[in-house]
Amino acid sequence: MFGDCLDFLSEGWDLLIAHPPCTYLCRAGWHWVNKPDQDFHPLKGEPRRKAAMEAREFFLKLLNAPIDKVCVENPRPICHVNLPPSSQVIQPWMFGHGEVKETHLWLRGLNPLEPTSIVEGRKPVVHFASPGKNRSKERSRTYPGIAQAMAEQWNF
Repeated sequence: MFGDCLDFLSEGWDLLIAHPPCTYLCRAGWHWVNKPDQDFHPLKGEPRRKAAMEAREFFLKLLNAPIDKVCVENPRPICHVNLPPSSQVIQPWMFGHGEVKETHLWLRGLNPLEPTSIVEGRKPVVHFASPGKNRSKERSRTYPGIAQAMAEQWNF
């Protein structure tokens, strides 16, 4: 199947685990709204605020999909988009990775994830990623330990 994921939400799925883009929802980028004079960021000021509201609508369509078991994953959102409170906050170090990356889960019909392997020596690797063309891709990567916990704990 190819196309807009929203067109397939009513196909009778048992489970939805969604990772919508966080570019305009997370706190990390909100400061660009108030820096319209900066030249090095492509979307700032009012256009960025509008993109945040569009991202919010997409996020809520996923969260409210007609599916019994739903998980929507994203970083801590900015308060301006007014998302509902997340159900759970997890970290990679709870699932076998020695890194810090606060990840919020919005859950419906699913139990919170149980940590599988707590790791000491935690570093904020993603937060300090070097600028470059792959930075956003690397920052948005799902850690294998988290994906494995989802697969094992939500395998109904």
